[in-house]
Amino acid sequence: MAMSKKNKRAEHGFATKTIHAGQSPDPTTGAVMPPIYQVSTYRQPGLGRDWPYDYARTINPTRRALERNLAALEGGLDARCFASGMSAISAVSHLFKSGDHLIVSQNVYGGTYRLFEGVLRKYGLDFSWIDTSDLGAVEGAIRKNTKMIFVETPTNPTLTLTDLAKVSKIAKKHKLALTVDNTFMSPALQNPIGLGADMVVHSTTKYINGHSDSVGGCVITTKKSTADKLAYLQNSVGAILSPMDSFLVLRGIKTLALRMECHNRNAMKIAMFLENHPKVGKVIYPGLKSHPQNRLARRQMRGFGGMISFDMGSLARAKKFLGRVKLCALAESLGGVETLISHPASMTHGAVPKKERDRIGVTDGLVRISVGIETVDDLIADLESALKGL
Repeated sequence: MAMSKKNKRAEHGFATKTIHAGQSPDPTTGAVMPPIYQVSTYRQPGLGRDWPYDYARTINPTRRALERNLAALEGGLDARCFASGMSAISAVSHLFKSGDHLIVSQNVYGGTYRLFEGVLRKYGLDFSWIDTSDLGAVEGAIRKNTKMIFVETPTNPTLTLTDLAKVSKIAKKHKLALTVDNTFMSPALQNPIGLGADMVVHSTTKYINGHSDSVGGCVITTKKSTADKLAYLQNSVGAILSPMDSFLVLRGIKTLALRMECHNRNAMKIAMFLENHPKVGKVIYPGLKSHPQNRLARRQMRGFGGMISFDMGSLARAKKFLGRVKLCALAESLGGVETLISHPASMTHGAVPKKERDRIGVTDGLVRISVGIETVDDLIADLESALKGL
């Protein structure tokens, strides 16, 4: 019996999907890359005539190509792209109403904490900040008005993992939506939908784009009704990804598989170097045997990623160390081809109160490094030189 086109596509490997899924050569010119449709409106064939394109906030062909590609990479039904990772998470929160309760991983990106506590709580959404790696704590936090479990795994920046297959069973048992922020891993290394998630969010700014030249976000969903609601929010709120950014992210995705291989390889070598260095305290990296969830990482992920956190003991030592690195750039963000290094307590998690930061392990001495794809010996030499000055 002839195999359907859908099944044929399902057989394609990840690297093939990054290049081909959701897009085809331009029918006018044969261009292999979807064009940048830098347009605000479209001429329609006639009043009342069925025509898919009306206004660029509502639909844009470049953005739709990216959305189809991301849906294929994550194994979802459809995707919607937004102006930033935070606007994508905001869109997910708009699926709920005043009085609803959400369970959230206690250690998430500081911007997520700021959105939930500083903006959405005043509109009546309620949040419980739970260690989602503790399944008993997750189940114990469920209330009658709980509607969603929002998980970030690995967490930013303490790299704590949540067992997605097990937490998805809890979500299904209580008829809750499970949303996973997969930014740290990218679809190259982890696919939460395959483990039971209903929605996956990404800051496409990070690994998916990979070149530090675009800000964006996306939500991948498994249900048409949710995709339709997200499209309604795109059109109503207007926080859409621009055609140029859509093009840049599509271009970045084409090398995602190759880039993630190098991020993995370099990060493992640097994590081992740091763990064996006498001037470095605790090193947190899922690929190390010292990581308490190393076995879960091996089972749930196809690599350990490019993110490492390590303790320098104090703010003074962290500040001195960060002032001495040269090849590693002191900067916000992560996931680019270049190595970026940061101080979470004062940068990415500055919006989180100090008492809460200390509780979840984001101490003043913690340093986070997003390992790039440079020659790894050069990166180690830079870190070694900075450590010598301590």
